[in-house]
Amino acid sequence: MGYLMESHLFNDGEIVIQASNLSVSRGNTIVLDNINLTIRQGDFVGLVGPNGSGKTTLLMAILGLLNTITGKVEILGQDSANMAHNGRVAWVSQAASNLPKNIRITVRELISLGVLNAKTMLPFMKRRQDIRKKVDNALSLVGLENVADVDISRLSGGQRQRAVIGRALVTNAEILVFDEPLVGIDRDSRNSLLKLLDDLCHIQKKTLLMVSHDIAAIRQSAHRVIYLDLIQLNDCCRGGIQYDGPPADFPDLLSLATLRGIRNVHSPEPIIISLKDGTEQSKIVANDSLREEE
Repeated sequence: MGYLMESHLFNDGEIVIQASNLSVSRGNTIVLDNINLTIRQGDFVGLVGPNGSGKTTLLMAILGLLNTITGKVEILGQDSANMAHNGRVAWVSQAASNLPKNIRITVRELISLGVLNAKTMLPFMKRRQDIRKKVDNALSLVGLENVADVDISRLSGGQRQRAVIGRALVTNAEILVFDEPLVGIDRDSRNSLLKLLDDLCHIQKKTLLMVSHDIAAIRQSAHRVIYLDLIQLNDCCRGGIQYDGPPADFPDLLSLATLRGIRNVHSPEPIIISLKDGTEQSKIVANDSLREEE
């Protein structure tokens, strides 16, 4: 049984993402089962959970990149499957900042790629001045003005991550979706990046959804934590929401272990002893004692 709270009620903004009775499979395996989720404008939601719990699958389903078995996802009031949200939602994937070493591109050029799509490719030359202003603004937001004309390969991991976030911001997207943006960056860069994301939420009024394995970082930055884990259903396990609420109320490590069904192997375990009168009694027996008796 998880810890579920109507945490989205703390924010009365417009609903921008709504998942209803969502079930998703990968291959022949049902990965997510009966997910119900509401995200409102201005939320900073951290999505955490162990490997295999369905975090990335949920992101891809929200973005309309995976078909659903049941239920649906709406983004900004429209079915995500029809991709009508293009331009209003930006996805920063885990591999976005890991460009091949043989590619030579400056920070400014990388961010400029964010404004190129089917609608802007042809009139690109005519709109160069307008695009430059958007790129300059994105550079300012991510704090990379001083390295705008530096090759991306010469930047630190944290700076490269900022650059790909700048590429997402240049589109003026309302919703930013991140898949493990903290991987491969040092402590100072991580703290700086989290502060940037917080500013985007509070100052720029963006809605953020971020997947991360770093529960500590999520607790220190997100407004809301959603914890996905496998739930035993009959003879199989499927991903589901085990916690949805404010970071301050997120279960401590002991509670989280209990939630996941993980037992302390060093603690005594209760065993059931059948008495002569037919009744049963619970008795604490140390693990070492059990091994000796066996």
